[in-house]
Amino acid sequence: MHAMTRVGFRPWLVLLGLGLGWALAFAGPPVASPAAAAVPEARSWMLRIQAAARERSYQGTLVFTSGGAVSSLRVGHFCVGDQTFERIEALDGRRQIIYRHNDLVHSLWPQSRIATAELRDAATAAPLLPDIEPRLLEHYEFKMLGGDRVAGREAQVLLLKPRDNLRFGQRLWADAETGLVLRADVIDAHGAVLESSVFSDIELGARPQRESIVTAMNKLDGYRVVKLESTRTRLDSEGWSIKQLPAGFQLVGCVRRPIGGPTPEAGAGASQVLQALYSDGLSRVSVFIEPFDPARPRQPLLTQMGATHTLMKPNAARWWVTVMGDVPKPTLKLFHAAIERQP
Repeated sequence: MHAMTRVGFRPWLVLLGLGLGWALAFAGPPVASPAAAAVPEARSWMLRIQAAARERSYQGTLVFTSGGAVSSLRVGHFCVGDQTFERIEALDGRRQIIYRHNDLVHSLWPQSRIATAELRDAATAAPLLPDIEPRLLEHYEFKMLGGDRVAGREAQVLLLKPRDNLRFGQRLWADAETGLVLRADVIDAHGAVLESSVFSDIELGARPQRESIVTAMNKLDGYRVVKLESTRTRLDSEGWSIKQLPAGFQLVGCVRRPIGGPTPEAGAGASQVLQALYSDGLSRVSVFIEPFDPARPRQPLLTQMGATHTLMKPNAARWWVTVMGDVPKPTLKLFHAAIERQP
């Protein structure tokens, strides 16, 4: 899978604001708990990481490794007052460039001269960073692993180790000076790295390039522009429920969106899919529900690409359900088994 397609799914590895607000908009204010109070250093580092990703300007080359495939992105994140500007360009495979100004996102495919435009909604974006909630430390053990160097900068290595077999762990290299994550590994129960993102070079405090980004977003002459729209909704109002969630996971948001997401083929006339997003504060799971289409025959499927597992199965004879997340396969099976169509 191309790294660009995973920007929204593993956002804190890219460290961009494409998902900013997803966790914070729904999580509510943090409350005290014995678990959080017992590890003040964990909370302090997570808050530093979150602030750095939100407030720092930087640009660099991000190398993403997953399932034996290696891809790279040129990324830039610039903050000017309360305004945020971003540019992401795929350096491998089909050329794609993503521009963002605050909540407006344009994705460009120069070869086909197609661009998508969407207004990012908090319920459709993945969390930028872990929400600093008590449940994060209830389900993950936090450890400091010492110092290291990444892209020529001193870093502190942090480990979030799961307390059960329902989720993967993550190992983070946070810049010692600013807290910005320079590298992140997703690891399984045996310590094997499932996927990794690392800056091969990075410039912190980069000069903002807002004019070049805004100009590129406003100059789409010669492109066929496809507008993508998502509508916030609720599972129960759509006739669905999940009877028992795996421990620690909570509903974050639910939307109706074009099938296929932000691709050149998706547009106003595309079929719609219901998407519900869940998080335990670090790991994420998406549940997609769509009517069964006899014209698109499919077989049940369970696949893995790096840390991402995907389970596709029918629900009765009328619906097709896809569960995708950076969690072990048994966790996806628990989600799928819990999905119920209301009478």
